[in-house]
Amino acid sequence: MKVEQFRDPYLGTTWGELGAQVLTSGNKVGVTLGYPARGLADRLAVELAAFLGVAQVDLDVRFMAPAGRGFGNVKHVIAVASGKGGVGKSTTAVNLALALDREGAKVGILDADIYGPSQGMMLGVQEGRRPEVKDEKNLVPIKAHGIQSMSMSFLVTESTPMVWRGPMVSGALQQLLNQTLWDDLDYLIVDMPPGTGDIQLTLSQKVPVSGAVIVTTPQDIALLDARKGVEMFRKVDIPVLGVVENMSVYHCPNCGHENHLFGAGGGEKVAEEFGVALLGELPLAIEIRVQADGGRPTVADDPDGEVAAIYRDVARHLAARLWALDADAPQITMDDN
Repeated sequence: MKVEQFRDPYLGTTWGELGAQVLTSGNKVGVTLGYPARGLADRLAVELAAFLGVAQVDLDVRFMAPAGRGFGNVKHVIAVASGKGGVGKSTTAVNLALALDREGAKVGILDADIYGPSQGMMLGVQEGRRPEVKDEKNLVPIKAHGIQSMSMSFLVTESTPMVWRGPMVSGALQQLLNQTLWDDLDYLIVDMPPGTGDIQLTLSQKVPVSGAVIVTTPQDIALLDARKGVEMFRKVDIPVLGVVENMSVYHCPNCGHENHLFGAGGGEKVAEEFGVALLGELPLAIEIRVQADGGRPTVADDPDGEVAAIYRDVARHLAARLWALDADAPQITMDDN
């Protein structure tokens, strides 16, 4: 039984079909996957040993991003979007960027919400800090918690309102994208503004986006808008990698009781309706909000915690979906382990 016949836990497709690079020597196995999986190595070693029928496998998991369709020094652009505001999209975007970094990828985040940029605060970038300018036009991204970042909040003060019409906003987005000196990124996470307006159209028309992630909550109105988001990306031929459901369940810290305050199973319904993956479900937890507001998002502040583990699982899952698209893998299942 060959290692190449092992089925990837996220995709249900064999590593051989996906194009994973495999080297074996006795019980030592080296595998290079198309998604970062540092946090999955121990689980894969156990599952692979069982698959091969041996007591133990000494597994070395490495990562090489698919060739991609990005631009400049960016291999893949991934849009994190929502149909409406208030669903935790920006918090999800920054935690997914940090999670991909912790899993072994080189990551940047672009705050594309020109009217209401928030990533500067979430990343703990000091107010008033400005990016370095090179050649009088190019911006050097600001590093925070290990990832590269760029936001309109780095260029204006918090009290400056962006009273701009659509074309000016679109132009600002293109400048932030093309005049930022991104340093050899595997993934650039783009935190989109809510809705389906000018920024979304500009990104889809001017930038080779590899895939999109839709963030929603279980509420019916949020799900309605999530459907619009999925349809929008499909109309502009951007693959939807999957759906992330925020505020899925509330765990009482005192008694342990669980309550689905905003409904249950909504994200799964949208995913099934459009034939995409449910990438993960995040709980309604005050610490997620507090950590992001304090400039230390969950994955940075509590990297070994339960919520950070969910973000890292979602990050691996979406990157695996991207790898499958690149490999044009057959018979991909919708298993969302």
